[in-house]
Amino acid sequence: MNKRVAFLFDLDGVIVDTEPQYSIFWDKIGSELLHNTDHFGMKIKGNTLRQIFDRFFADHKEWQAKIATDLLAWEKAMRFDLIPGIREFLDSVRKAGIGTAIVTSSDNEKLNSLWKAHPDLREFFDTVVSADDITRSKPDPEGYLLAAKRLNVAPENAFVFEDSLAGLQAGRAGGMTVVGVATTLPAEKVATLADVVIDNFTGHTAEEIIEK
Repeated sequence: MNKRVAFLFDLDGVIVDTEPQYSIFWDKIGSELLHNTDHFGMKIKGNTLRQIFDRFFADHKEWQAKIATDLLAWEKAMRFDLIPGIREFLDSVRKAGIGTAIVTSSDNEKLNSLWKAHPDLREFFDTVVSADDITRSKPDPEGYLLAAKRLNVAPENAFVFEDSLAGLQAGRAGGMTVVGVATTLPAEKVATLADVVIDNFTGHTAEEIIEK
């Protein structure tokens, strides 16, 4: 491998299988507070909590406080099951000497819960860009561009691993190679915005992804 490359990973739906749990939480919020039963959890996917508040609950400070408290409790009780094959894939990435980052709309408190659940997972990543580091969330590429900068890798040499439309769009907007992970959306929908599509990480290696 002659050029320096980096692998930049979304968190939920790419590293950990938490999206169904978030959908339950946010669909319930949408139904109870907004009387919105049309998959509210999917509408807000990829947004930071602050952006969700600004967009949907700007005039309801008391609702914001309740949601923040309930979400914190929900995340503390959340299961952080790993996406199939991710640990082995990350091991292949490390052995290949590729720079790595997590780029997520979650905050540092949520990440601390992840590290507690999987203490050894932290060593696979050179840097982490969270909601606390950015002002614009996906589909804006700010988070991915920041991660590439920290890793001293040109955007065109970065590979973004994403499962959501907003995340896939962020990778494209950043001028990066986009690997769609079809864990949340159907593969055919992911394929409209991805250069490569995988169902999960089982059987895949870093070198294989680069060569595709």
